[in-house]
Amino acid sequence: MHRRDSLDCATSSPLNPDKMKRYEKFADEIAELIRTGVLAPGQKLPSVRHASRTYGVSPSTVFQAYYLLESRGQILARARSGYFVRELAQRPLPEPEISAREAQTSEVDVSALVFSVLGSLKDPDTVPFGSAFPSPDLFPLARLARSMGHAVRELSPHAVIADMTEGNADLRRQIALRYMVSGVMLPLEELVISNGALEALNLCLQCVTAPGDLVAIEAPAFYATLQVLERLKLRAVEIPVHPREGIDLASLEDSLARLPIKACWFMSSLQNPLGASMGEEHKRALYALLQRHQVPLIEDDVYAELYFGSQPPKPVKSFDREGLVMHCGSFSKCLAPGYRVGWVAGGRWAEQIRRLKLMTTLSPSVPAQAAIADYLQHGGYDRHLRKLRHALESQQASMLASAARHFPASTRVTRPGGGYFLWFEFPEQVDSLRLFQLALAQGISLAPGPIFSATRRFRNCARLNYGHPWDAPSERAMELLGRIVDSF
Repeated sequence: MHRRDSLDCATSSPLNPDKMKRYEKFADEIAELIRTGVLAPGQKLPSVRHASRTYGVSPSTVFQAYYLLESRGQILARARSGYFVRELAQRPLPEPEISAREAQTSEVDVSALVFSVLGSLKDPDTVPFGSAFPSPDLFPLARLARSMGHAVRELSPHAVIADMTEGNADLRRQIALRYMVSGVMLPLEELVISNGALEALNLCLQCVTAPGDLVAIEAPAFYATLQVLERLKLRAVEIPVHPREGIDLASLEDSLARLPIKACWFMSSLQNPLGASMGEEHKRALYALLQRHQVPLIEDDVYAELYFGSQPPKPVKSFDREGLVMHCGSFSKCLAPGYRVGWVAGGRWAEQIRRLKLMTTLSPSVPAQAAIADYLQHGGYDRHLRKLRHALESQQASMLASAARHFPASTRVTRPGGGYFLWFEFPEQVDSLRLFQLALAQGISLAPGPIFSATRRFRNCARLNYGHPWDAPSERAMELLGRIVDSF
């Protein structure tokens, strides 16, 4: 049977995304009103008849949209009263306020601490609030397996060798198409497929630094960032991150003026662990600052597809006209965690990245690349992403509501617009390393704040993962965590 080419109206190509039904579009429009606060918690939705007349849709469309929103946990039906926006948190916790401070250089030595935390996640009976991944139940693994079987059967012997360094040509073409939709016209030769995003980030850093160099990173930062710097014998310059606005540009500008920083490694959208996303103008200003100093940006954008709003956030890469941004992505967080397929759009360093990769790992799994390329063309990727985003948004609301019920009122928590992490700032007397040990003894994992800092800061903070379906054990775990926090 003839298969359509990936550049010719593939069913889930970003140029022709999976067609949404009218009730799904209507449900998403209502969800956006809830998300932005236009429809407040507890507020009654228009009656089916009124909504049908007002929005020019059939009563059946309204019914189906309301049922869909109810199944997502965003609204609820009350007998003989209608539909209401769900009131999840009667007493919402405030957001953290991370104060800026002068950046300092520091050696990195966190691996032993990180490995002790990661070791806690091996027990399948542990509540996985400390995990770095969402639940595998949220991914279309069976459909991916069918894509793997089909792709391997059609894989030519020549392609296995020819695509080893740059990566599968169909996969790179599909990735380039998704860049194009986000406003980035990317030459195919700039893309290199990697063993997950972490290899891509490692390669980028090795291209622009040498042992002893300074690298600007976020504070708090994803612990893998710290481990990479430690392995490469690089020194960290921690730049404060605001929970909503992202990187503190004033602090970064001061650091660039004072220190010989050789590269920046930032997450501009849905930053891990805070979930912060920089606004478009903030990203433009960041690029202008780096352009002025000619300091490269390694943009870690692995959560790019997990936004909750109606529009995907633009990467800093979209403002790059000089090849100064090395943009790294992955399918591990949104589609196929075990396949270890990532990529980098390397800018002016693309050829250097390609050669360095040839000298190290040579190639990611060829069958895994082919499977994902096949899935992107024919598997319904955008449909899967919509379902995944709705699940994560509902689970975030459940964890926030549970935290408001069980944690001390002085606790602060982020409210990210995507991803699957919440950052909790507990009262000053709470030691999150001790909290980690006490919680683990009760079968609950979490990620304590000090593993996200080269200087072991954020001792009264912790990251919790809401990426698993919310259930009774999740609720009980939050209640128990609240009791342990109260005991400090």
